[in-house]
Amino acid sequence: MNKNIGNNGVFPLFKGVPLRRILVALFVLQIFLAVGLTAYLSIRNGQKAVNEVASELRYEVANRVEQNLQAYLSTPYQVLRGNQNIIDIGLLKMENLATWESYLIKQLEIFPDAVVLTTSNEQQEHLGVEKLNDRQYLLRKADKSTGYDLYTYKIDSLGQRTQLPEVIKNYDARSRPSYQAAVTAKKFSFSQIFTSITEPTLLISASQPIYNSQGELLGVNSTLTHVSQIGNLLQNIKIGKSGQVFIIERSGLLVASSTTEEPFRLQNGKPIRLAASQSGNALTQASAKYLETKFSNFDQIQSLQQLDFSFDGKRQFLEIRPLQGEPNVNWLIVVAVPEADFMGQIDRNTQTTIFLCLGALGLATLLGIIAARWITVPILYFSTATKDLADFTKVESVAVQGIKEVEVLGESFNEMMQHLRKTFTAQITKNEELELQVKQRTQELQQEIQVHTNSERKLEQHNRALAELANHKAISEGNLETAFKVITEKAANALEVERVSVWLFNSDRTKLQCINLYERSNQKHSAGVERNRADYPIYFKSLTSARIIAVNDTRTDLRIQELWDEQLEPKNIVSLINTSIWVGGEVVGTVLYEQIDIPRIWELSEQNFVSSIAEFVALSIEVCDRKSAESALREAQEAAEVANRAKKTFLVNMSQELRTPLSSIFEIAEALQNEVYGTVTAEQRQFLNTLKSSGKNLLEMINQILELTDIESSKIQLQLAATSIPELCDSSLSFVKNLALQKNIQLSLQIPEELEPIQVDERRIRQVFINLLSNAIKFTHDGGKVWIEVQPNSTNEYIFFSVVDTGIGMLSDDLFKLFQPFIQVENASTRRSAGTGLGLVMVQKIVELHGGTVHAESQLGKGSRFTVKLPWKKLE
Repeated sequence: MNKNIGNNGVFPLFKGVPLRRILVALFVLQIFLAVGLTAYLSIRNGQKAVNEVASELRYEVANRVEQNLQAYLSTPYQVLRGNQNIIDIGLLKMENLATWESYLIKQLEIFPDAVVLTTSNEQQEHLGVEKLNDRQYLLRKADKSTGYDLYTYKIDSLGQRTQLPEVIKNYDARSRPSYQAAVTAKKFSFSQIFTSITEPTLLISASQPIYNSQGELLGVNSTLTHVSQIGNLLQNIKIGKSGQVFIIERSGLLVASSTTEEPFRLQNGKPIRLAASQSGNALTQASAKYLETKFSNFDQIQSLQQLDFSFDGKRQFLEIRPLQGEPNVNWLIVVAVPEADFMGQIDRNTQTTIFLCLGALGLATLLGIIAARWITVPILYFSTATKDLADFTKVESVAVQGIKEVEVLGESFNEMMQHLRKTFTAQITKNEELELQVKQRTQELQQEIQVHTNSERKLEQHNRALAELANHKAISEGNLETAFKVITEKAANALEVERVSVWLFNSDRTKLQCINLYERSNQKHSAGVERNRADYPIYFKSLTSARIIAVNDTRTDLRIQELWDEQLEPKNIVSLINTSIWVGGEVVGTVLYEQIDIPRIWELSEQNFVSSIAEFVALSIEVCDRKSAESALREAQEAAEVANRAKKTFLVNMSQELRTPLSSIFEIAEALQNEVYGTVTAEQRQFLNTLKSSGKNLLEMINQILELTDIESSKIQLQLAATSIPELCDSSLSFVKNLALQKNIQLSLQIPEELEPIQVDERRIRQVFINLLSNAIKFTHDGGKVWIEVQPNSTNEYIFFSVVDTGIGMLSDDLFKLFQPFIQVENASTRRSAGTGLGLVMVQKIVELHGGTVHAESQLGKGSRFTVKLPWKKLE
């Protein structure tokens, strides 16, 4: 079979063109593409290398700067930590700074990076030592002996002290930044950069507050360093040819620079901080302005940023990173490197590469022409030899003479033809084998489909059985006998097992009793078989420790070996599955499924099904228990109602029986007091008053008992209406006003303005307030105070009414007795005050009818507070 590839792609464009010219053109084109690609990649890789080198240089420089800064800033921490240790062991005292002078000088000798060491205390005393050189120091001192003025002394190598004329009046170190920073931070910290009061320079201090064992501030230890020392560190770092590094604060102010520029300007002899964007160095200024444009707020910079920008038409590489790990030192490290530092040699290499590529292109063209002439002749012969190739099955071989490679190509062509014949034959054989494999796989798939169909059929049986059980009346009504019969039948038929039985524990859980056993082959139900825990301890333990016991072979499973000889082998039970019945958080029994004759492997779907069956058994038991409980509850409620009616009838009859003689007693007593039957002595009049008072108490008790009975039997219907809260409180206070006047007790009301009305039974709630107020007055000494407080909660869902007094109070242990009928708290005052013990019970019942609560608080000898909490819904 012939195929002319010359009719596809770009080949028609070369139709009629001699092969020699085509080869030369292709050689030139390939060399041109290769040379052009080489030049492009050379330039591109050079640029990439510049970026990588610049990025690595910036990163390494910034790393080095950060390491130097951290090492530099760690010196103050070491110094101050040493001071703290000396103070802790008691060698130095913050209350006696005179002993610190020689110690601070020694510290400056040990830690040369520290320029000034100071210690100040809360008594306005201050001591500072500054290192001038290896042999001279400045001592600054302010204490009681100097009148708290700051004196400066020069100390020479012999320790001689010479006072200098410099004196600062009324010096208070507690107002200095280093002291305030330490007190505010309450731990070691650096201050903000600040100006020196003695020389035109910038300083930064590190401070450590000193506390005693009681946590009281004793003073502050500090170190001061010149910010210019940081600049000296940066100037020792070389960054390319013209790169530089500088440090700025988040505010944009310059901290230090690798240039000789100071981070401040002198104005009237005082240093003024310099912003990086106002720097006299052009690259520093341009870098800072670019960062201000890039980040409107330097606080946004929380991690390393590698950037680039153009300055004077030249690309500049920039890296900015935050300084990490030092308290209160929130600085940014900026590294700027011009691209020109790297590009000089790369540009020269690029020019050389271009010239070499042009030379290679000319040489390749000449070689292409020569090679084309050499290759063309044998290729044309090979083309002629293969022109007649139409069918590889008919062509035996081709013979091509010429250059060796073309001859090899001819031989390869002949070998290819033979290989194609073999491949074609092998392909036919392979197709036959594939057809056989497809047939076998089809049979396997049909078997898998059959298995899947059987699984779906079983699952459908399971679901149908569960659905029928869910709708069965016996289960929903808790009819255990019928429910267990239905459950065992449905389970046996759906699972296709011979025997299904339900077993329940007896009351002391010593045995399992078979409640229902269904045999599928003869459709027979039976019961009454028992299994004792003592006979089968391993089996019983397995039931309570696992929800499902699936046994594929009863002969080998240790959990049921105790049952094999007597229970399983005689009935030829070869497989079984147990599911525990859980009710109320404990196992109350089990459902047993038994397979005979043919062993069975229990599938996961079958295990899920038997678990669902156990849940239906548990549901039936729970429904039955609930029905029994509901029946018992109804009987108890009926009995209680009968008792309430009997109690009510008794109380009404007793009330009628008592009221008539009490009325007669009141009339006779009043007649005797009015001396209708003769003169009455003072002692007799006292007895008559006691008689009337006792009768009134008895009548009040009868009325309260009747009303309490009505409340408890829920016969009282509340007459709810919108009620003004201020009017309700005022009317209640008015009712007890005369009672309060008799004891010279002051009444008052504390209530917010403009409260919305409340939905209550006004008469009943007024009764509550009057009862509480009466009790408060009764148990408050003459001249005391009683008042009502009203306060809604934050959501206006409830409102609180508190009746408060300054009376005798009570013990907290007696509060629980207050709301029990016929009980009064016993003390000397209550024994003198008559009462039925039903008043607070009535209060509680009425408040609860309104959906509220009553709470009592009291302290013996200091008064009591009774708080009523009522629902409060604003009217629309």
